[in-house]
Amino acid sequence: MNEVSTIRDIRLAADGQRKIDWVKQYMPVLNSLRDQYIQERPFAGKKIVICLHLEAKTAYLALTIQAGGGEVAVVASNPLSTQDDVVAALVENGIRAHAWHGATDEEYKVHINKALDFGPDYIIDDGGDLVSTIHTCRRELIGQVRGGAEETTTGILRLKAMSREGKLEFPMMAVNDARSKYLFDNRYGTGQSVWDAILRTTNLVVAGKTVCIVGYGWCGKGVALRARGLGAKIIICEVDPVKANEAWMDGYEVMPMKEAASMADYFITVTGNKNVITKDHFARMKNGAILANAGHFDVEISKQDLSLLAVSKRKVRPNTEEFTLEDGRKIFLLAEGRLVNLAAGDGHPVEVMDMSFALQALALEYLVKNQGLENKVFNVPEQLDNRVALMKLHSLGLQIDSLTSDQAEYLAGWVNE
Repeated sequence: MNEVSTIRDIRLAADGQRKIDWVKQYMPVLNSLRDQYIQERPFAGKKIVICLHLEAKTAYLALTIQAGGGEVAVVASNPLSTQDDVVAALVENGIRAHAWHGATDEEYKVHINKALDFGPDYIIDDGGDLVSTIHTCRRELIGQVRGGAEETTTGILRLKAMSREGKLEFPMMAVNDARSKYLFDNRYGTGQSVWDAILRTTNLVVAGKTVCIVGYGWCGKGVALRARGLGAKIIICEVDPVKANEAWMDGYEVMPMKEAASMADYFITVTGNKNVITKDHFARMKNGAILANAGHFDVEISKQDLSLLAVSKRKVRPNTEEFTLEDGRKIFLLAEGRLVNLAAGDGHPVEVMDMSFALQALALEYLVKNQGLENKVFNVPEQLDNRVALMKLHSLGLQIDSLTSDQAEYLAGWVNE
């Protein structure tokens, strides 16, 4: 066992390795990059800390970067999504790890700092926890960290806020904003994995029921699309008038949260914001309402308000808490209000994460090859985005047309011919 790791039980490694072997066969894009990296070793001599959900797909990304010569340490971005057997398998493969399932808030902070003790040259972040810790508590690492890549919408919002204020001390790649990420990961990945987690957790029917989805970004669109496929009636709550119009034209009901609160059987938050469901909404909900969060942090559903309103609470199923209100109504909260698709499921489908994690690897490679970038948030270059999309098509045996030189010239010009 790697003595510099902090994990639950190394004896679980064999089980974790089987999970990694399973996802590997469904990640052809990452497999192709791994073969390339073994030959070129773009990360040789570089230390990389990865803060993501520690399950098999993430593990294979870490192993791909290791195959490219990188020294890798991993830490969890969410304690409830950590799979201890996968973490053990990573340690068996020579990767440092600081994580275990169900870590307390204090343990989580310790793990983050232990990972940063590794002294990274580059980071891959999910929600901005590494970036935030480096900029607040571990400023001795400023100057050593040369850049990083961010996985989520929530993390990019935080990074852009830092950049606007001139507080960002190294360049970051906005991987979430690449088309090959958000059009697939956020929409199809979130849509499928959220309902997979809810269904396995509750074992209840969706058809004929009303689902309220709070937030109609790409993740919300995916959750709504799958809810429709399951036979639900759908309500969308939004603060963005353009997205609200879009939801209406997609065929969904649109209304304020206070109105929706009394109508829905399921509530799913996907906003990236805090307190979008609070005491005023709980007071209006049906008996048996089910609450789930698909945003990065567990702040979208006010757990404090729900606890204050409840006269009792208990665990009634794995990842399911029952809150009984004074009038006898029961409200059920899934996965402690954390990211439900990972805290109560296995996360996005493997084939979807193949594209997202290929982008992460290519973004990291781009940073290594382009030293001296400004301390701001950069989009993934279009050629890398398109490269991942083409690699995915080729893995499916699909071909597409390409522009002729005359067509490309026409699109680039402005003079009518």
